[in-house]
Amino acid sequence: MLLGGVRSGKSAWAQRLASRSGQTVRVIATATAEDEEMEARIARHRADRPDDWTVIEEPTKLAEAVRDAAGSGDCLLVDCLSLWLSNLLGSDGGKETRELDSSFDDFCEALEAYSGPVIIVSNEVGLGGIETNDLARRYADELGRLNQRVASRCRQVYLAVAGRLLAVKGDPPSGDSLHAGED
Repeated sequence: MLLGGVRSGKSAWAQRLASRSGQTVRVIATATAEDEEMEARIARHRADRPDDWTVIEEPTKLAEAVRDAAGSGDCLLVDCLSLWLSNLLGSDGGKETRELDSSFDDFCEALEAYSGPVIIVSNEVGLGGIETNDLARRYADELGRLNQRVASRCRQVYLAVAGRLLAVKGDPPSGDSLHAGED
């Protein structure tokens, strides 16, 4: 699991680790293009991925997408939980906490049943101040709960900060920067 803030390098690290797996890579992308800026972000992520990677775009049915990939043994890259949660909540606050818990449980069960390696990307939003907007506070709370649930099931958890990875759980990956030879 790779956690980090916006533009911290977490997706680039996830792609690097997936490439190093030596396996066929399957990406489950949760982003939706709601505006031009998001369209540009999605286009950048697409351009950064190798052409031979399979990409499944699934904004809400993440557990189902993981189950559909089961049995392939592919390296599965889920990018990202924070956008998945945002899609579940929607602009009006979306699902109730018990419904989110059910979605979280379903996703975790699908992960545990997956036969190949899995790399999961999520934002860490709990390091900033407390939001004044109730939906933003709920989002931060729910994402913190989701990240804790998923991290408890992962053998390795990293925090991306300024393009560097800090090991939170497990051994650090080899190399400590995004680009070989970077100081």
